[in-house]
Amino acid sequence: MSAARPRRIAVIPGDGIGREVIAEAVRVLAEVDRRHELGLEFEEGLAGGAAIDAVGHPIPPKTVELCRRSDAILLGACGGPKWDRGPRELRPEQALFTLRKTFGLYANLRPAIVPPMLLGASPLRREIVEGADLLIVRELTGGLYFGAQSRTGEREHAAALDTLPYSAVEVRRVVRKACEIARRRPRRKVTSVDKANVLETSRLWREVATEVAREFSDLTVEHMLVDNCALQLVYNPKQFDVIVTENMFGDILSDEAAGVMGSLGLMPSASLGDRPPGLFEPVHGTAPDIAGKGIANPLAAILTTALLLRYGLGQEAPAAAIEAAVLQALQDGCRTADLAGGRPALGTAAMTDAVLARLH
Repeated sequence: MSAARPRRIAVIPGDGIGREVIAEAVRVLAEVDRRHELGLEFEEGLAGGAAIDAVGHPIPPKTVELCRRSDAILLGACGGPKWDRGPRELRPEQALFTLRKTFGLYANLRPAIVPPMLLGASPLRREIVEGADLLIVRELTGGLYFGAQSRTGEREHAAALDTLPYSAVEVRRVVRKACEIARRRPRRKVTSVDKANVLETSRLWREVATEVAREFSDLTVEHMLVDNCALQLVYNPKQFDVIVTENMFGDILSDEAAGVMGSLGLMPSASLGDRPPGLFEPVHGTAPDIAGKGIANPLAAILTTALLLRYGLGQEAPAAAIEAAVLQALQDGCRTADLAGGRPALGTAAMTDAVLARLH
């Protein structure tokens, strides 16, 4: 059955390998659309370095308006050495910050899964990571990164100040989002991470998280200090299901989780608010050293389309089909150079072909 109305996907390829892998991700989405009759429509916009070159700004109003009338945003990595020297407001990464702020995208989702056929890619022992399947939900629009900053003095008299503000409303909405997502997962467990033994904002975080947990009596909700969580991620990652935490802690812990997996080339992400559009992007950067060579790993971008379908459009069956196709391709030995370990490797398009051939 076809969708009741077309679903517009704003496609923003970005820079470097972003353009290459997002093109492959769209190929997969188009094939899923053909099979499941989702009514997807794709419209491309400029952002990042490409937009700076074209119009002198990292995210032109035309792109923001495209996103505003879309159901979901598929974004490639932005930036590169070419644009690193401009003023802060004109650097490529401002495109991402603008989209987060404009659409109230306060919850960043980053899954970290270690599939059996890639256990060797993890730096941890097999018995530690085998079966690990966790999701980090990071608060994205508050905390230390958005607090007031100041700097005084010079040389040995220099001093700097960063503030870490959080409101109960900000904490409640992201913890609630994490709990709602945990309800869809088999283990139904949430670990709320803070530093309540030191920080007043963390004490507020824990109080509000405890209140929210009472709304979800069907879940197991626990609290953990961030330093212990950092240890447990490498000591026993299998204990975690959904981790929810504030902005800076989530920034650090999600990168640690990528290290547990062993490759950024497999990590998708989603940034969600209370209404569409959500923003969906692979975690890796623009990799200018390999851009244009056709060897970039497209799997993070392809897995990002699964998150787009699941969390952006509410389409679980095609999302699961994409994830299964990726796993089957890996199980059958298909690898790009970053995963091949010196063995014969597939290029970007060929790896996508391998996924499409296994899409059911």
